[in-house]
Amino acid sequence: MGYMVEGKDVDHDEEGYLTDISVWSEPLAKMIADKEGVNLTAEHWEVINFLREYYAEYQIAPAIRVLTKAITKKLGAEKGSNKYLYELFPYGPAKQACKIAGLPKPTGCV
Repeated sequence: MGYMVEGKDVDHDEEGYLTDISVWSEPLAKMIADKEGVNLTAEHWEVINFLREYYAEYQIAPAIRVLTKAITKKLGAEKGSNKYLYELFPYGPAKQACKIAGLPKPTGCV
């Protein structure tokens, strides 16, 4: 069974990643975040939107090293630090944030 959002059943794989990323929406992101135990704040949305823009440009979900470098370059060193990102997404900034952002599991993530 998938996520039920706005009266629609949205399919996901066994780990909770969307099987069709085109169906992503903010209400769906909020539902996934709730299931992950993440209360979305403006800081979370900044990372989620960054990831979606990154994916649109490069067609890949970045692993943590690439993510921290890219965020540092765009948003500054404080927001690109592992500590900051793990505070937002405690189960792995790349994996958990990509899941909430409706993106595939990052390459190289276990």
